[in-house]
Amino acid sequence: MSEAVYFQTIDKESFAEYKDRGSRFLAYAYPVSSADDCKALLQRSRKEHPKAVHHCFAWRIGYDGNQFRQSDDGEPSGTAGKPILGQIDSRQLTDVMIIVVRYFGGTLLGVPGLIQAYRSAAAMALQLIPVVQKPIEAYYHLQFDYTQVNDVMNIVKQYNCSIQSQEMQLFCLLTIGIPKARMEEALYKFRQMHTLDIKKTDR
Repeated sequence: MSEAVYFQTIDKESFAEYKDRGSRFLAYAYPVSSADDCKALLQRSRKEHPKAVHHCFAWRIGYDGNQFRQSDDGEPSGTAGKPILGQIDSRQLTDVMIIVVRYFGGTLLGVPGLIQAYRSAAAMALQLIPVVQKPIEAYYHLQFDYTQVNDVMNIVKQYNCSIQSQEMQLFCLLTIGIPKARMEEALYKFRQMHTLDIKKTDR
């Protein structure tokens, strides 16, 4: 099996509302890239909806999808976080978080009703936004002389590399993401530049 070179995600936020017997389930889907992003979004949700009884969520991060979390936030175990994560996984998405905020309507929905409500709210939020395919990248630090800026930038552009950070002074520091599908060619080109120093990094 060949190594994956693309991953599926979303690149904008969306919102959907699901109602059942007076309870309102507000679903927010977000593109995220770290657990810190998720933490910040959850704090924002609690600030924006201080009177809501539950802020249930699920997220999955990383190209291999190994980083994930789900929370029922006080709902019966397995009735909220799991069905929300199930919707992310059924679309094979990563770098995505969904928060479903519940305002209680006075009627208990029971376990099947809750699972249905959280699943439906999450599904509706995802249906509103297109899935996008992004290249899986490997990250590299580049260090080079200012006179080489144009040559370096031409290679970055040619191989659709993303720029993560840059410092342009007499000596330039650049952190880039190289799409795995173009990795060998791009690295070959960079290594042809004798005074350029290139090192692999985590991000």
